[in-house]
Amino acid sequence: MQYLIFLTILISAMEPQVIFDFTNDSDLAKWLIVDDVVMGGRSSGGFTVNKDGHGQFAGIVSLENSGGFSSVRYTCGTSQINNATQVVLKIKGDGKDYQFRIKANAGDYYSYIYPFKTSGDWEEVYLPLSDMYPSFRGRKLDQPNFSHHSFEEIAFLIGNKTAEEFELLIDSIELK
Repeated sequence: MQYLIFLTILISAMEPQVIFDFTNDSDLAKWLIVDDVVMGGRSSGGFTVNKDGHGQFAGIVSLENSGGFSSVRYTCGTSQINNATQVVLKIKGDGKDYQFRIKANAGDYYSYIYPFKTSGDWEEVYLPLSDMYPSFRGRKLDQPNFSHHSFEEIAFLIGNKTAEEFELLIDSIELK
């Protein structure tokens, strides 16, 4: 009997923990666009669920008025990491560079960041939690990388120092 309990615990520890998969429409209101307009910029991002049921983060990044970024954030309350070591994104990008961001506490002024490049095809992107570094307004902070046991907010950001249109489709976000 103890062996079966151990196997059940082991198998459940190996299963991915879903952070978001776009099947629950009621949680969509927790996704918030934050563009450079908060600092006088002119970028414009949007977030919807497309006809195929994928999150769609899309818009235009403008460099006017010292702008240059668009982001979408999801405040999820306290989510335990358990034994996970990485975030797995199932996405389809546009070949551009993005950042995945995580905050241990939603009220923190800084985020932990992992930059990634999209291929233009559907793909799984693996982001090691221990490689996510703390940053504020584009500057790396002199603090340790992410090592918390929980988080309260995740985000996607595009800010490549170029004026551009962008589209990132998100199927799911998981911890593994």
